[in-house]
Amino acid sequence: MKQNYLPRIADKILQEKLQAFGAVFIAGPKWCGKTSTAEMQSKTALYMQDPDTMSANLKAADTKPSLLLAGDKPRLLDEWQVAPVLWDAVRFAVDKSGEVGQFILTGSAVIKDGQTMHTGTGRIARMTMRPMTLYETSESSGQVSLGKLFEGNYDVEGIATLSIEQIALALTRGGWPQAIGKQENIALKQVYEYVDATINSDASSIDGTTRTPARVRSLMRSVARNISSQATIATIRADMRGEEESLSEDTIANYLNALSKLFVVEDLPAWNPSIRSKTAIRTSPTRHFVDPSIATAVLRLNAEALLKDFNTFGLLFESLCVRDLRVYAETIDGEVFHYRDGYGLEVDAVVVLKNGRWGAIEVKMGNSEIEKAAANLLKLKETINTEKMNNPSFLMVITASDFAYKRKDGVLVVPISCLKN
Repeated sequence: MKQNYLPRIADKILQEKLQAFGAVFIAGPKWCGKTSTAEMQSKTALYMQDPDTMSANLKAADTKPSLLLAGDKPRLLDEWQVAPVLWDAVRFAVDKSGEVGQFILTGSAVIKDGQTMHTGTGRIARMTMRPMTLYETSESSGQVSLGKLFEGNYDVEGIATLSIEQIALALTRGGWPQAIGKQENIALKQVYEYVDATINSDASSIDGTTRTPARVRSLMRSVARNISSQATIATIRADMRGEEESLSEDTIANYLNALSKLFVVEDLPAWNPSIRSKTAIRTSPTRHFVDPSIATAVLRLNAEALLKDFNTFGLLFESLCVRDLRVYAETIDGEVFHYRDGYGLEVDAVVVLKNGRWGAIEVKMGNSEIEKAAANLLKLKETINTEKMNNPSFLMVITASDFAYKRKDGVLVVPISCLKN
């Protein structure tokens, strides 16, 4: 047992995938805990970025990669993308033995197309790890289960466990395992270092393309200023003027793609349901980082600063909720989207399960906004063509404080500090 390991929602997902597939690939941002989670279920490990063995490992990968797969199973291949041939070696080994639970691969970057011969379909399962949710850090009581809402359990009740001040601290600290339990100034220094490393090194090392750190920082600052919005690349370019006048939209798209491959930027895609009217459904994604602390770090905001700017705080709070919803949804075979149509109806998050069930969610910090949020959700319910789609499993407003309860109109109100998977 790894000392001081904080149990993760991903533990169960990994366990189930190992029982069904020969190998599992855990992808996600650096520093989110992928290796620690994999170590909990592996018997031996190969660390491709270990300086003491990296040169020898690369030579082995170049001559006979099967040598690196030897060891008790499940065997962890950490940061396998350093030697992309390992993917094909794992796929071949799984094919040859036909056994499940042989390998766990971890990686914090998407490799270039063409670097592997086979997709691994049917042999290598994939899962995404993100920074920790409030439930995983024990800051949410977990009194309301997203999974049980889809099962029809609407008798929600609970009391918020976090104050506004505590939410501001949790947001700026982020869900990074090494930052949990640290004093605010220490946690912020860690997140700042993560962001600075992304800007100064990772954005170029991802694919060998030189990217100017000042431009990467300027772009990330713009994304942070446009967090939880459907800002287009043109909007971001206009926002960056004064910092980076010469950047073209193509260059910005290239930089955003690099940050996406690093799992730093994770936009929320648009939901495209069947609706009763003929209005167009907007397809622009909502801008998010994989963790809202990246936005506060690049803007150099602390909890005190957020409490003085509730407009920014509200947008970042929405991003925090999206982070947690994504993790919770994955455990119930679901994905998270946003909705916006040509009439201006917009809903912050829609959790859609693979079986077609869905639930719509608005995120509002204050109680004064709950009425408007509930009206939005009910309007979306009326908009959906239920002859072609399911009725919503639930409609919910996620808040920052007070109580969890069910309104007379059926809309649920749930503090983020009461929610779990």
